[in-house]
Amino acid sequence: MLDILYTDDYLAIVHKPAGWLVHRTPLDKGETRFVLQALRDQLGRPVWPLHRLDKGTSGVLAFALDAQAARTMGLRFESGEGLHKTYRAIVRGWPEDAGLIDHALKRMPDDMRSEREEYQAAQTRYRTLRRGELALSQGDFATTRWAQVELQPLTGRRHQLRRHMKHVAHPIMGDATHGKGPLNRAIAEHIGFNRLWLHALRLELRHPVHDAVLRIEAPLAPEWELWDAPAIAAL
Repeated sequence: MLDILYTDDYLAIVHKPAGWLVHRTPLDKGETRFVLQALRDQLGRPVWPLHRLDKGTSGVLAFALDAQAARTMGLRFESGEGLHKTYRAIVRGWPEDAGLIDHALKRMPDDMRSEREEYQAAQTRYRTLRRGELALSQGDFATTRWAQVELQPLTGRRHQLRRHMKHVAHPIMGDATHGKGPLNRAIAEHIGFNRLWLHALRLELRHPVHDAVLRIEAPLAPEWELWDAPAIAAL
């Protein structure tokens, strides 16, 4: 059963578990866990997803509960009007204390259209919350540096956070597409848990009917505490 963080007659906002797809896709035919179907069955009514989270990403995920709310909120999510998203991630290396990543991203192949620009402007703010080292050698380095960062996407592009962190040479740990497989496997074995270390922590949005600002948070899952284990030296 999904953890419902907020619900009324127009919206349902849930805590998406890592490893679940938002909805069925032919790109992952073997998956059996879908948030859309589970929420529909749990509430006993149709639901409309307002945005997406990657399969490996956990955290706040919003749905509309009627067609008009879906249209209103769909336009807002597309434009970014009145929306603020905050994520947590564990990344490789030690980023600067804070910064803005302003780097256009190429559309994904299934989003290509002849009338569309090939590249989309994309911006992400980041803030480094904590730095540490794993007692895990990599290449010429005796340890593996990591950091916990706060990420705020100012635009909503596909895989934006994962692609932006790779662009600045601090890929998100556990990212099979934009990170390094041998490092991801070594870290998973070292800390005893395998996942994409990206979590949608907070979503702020205006209600589609009464326009009040909602601020919804999904707490970090217990496995994030592994980064506080004695085997990890925090700096």
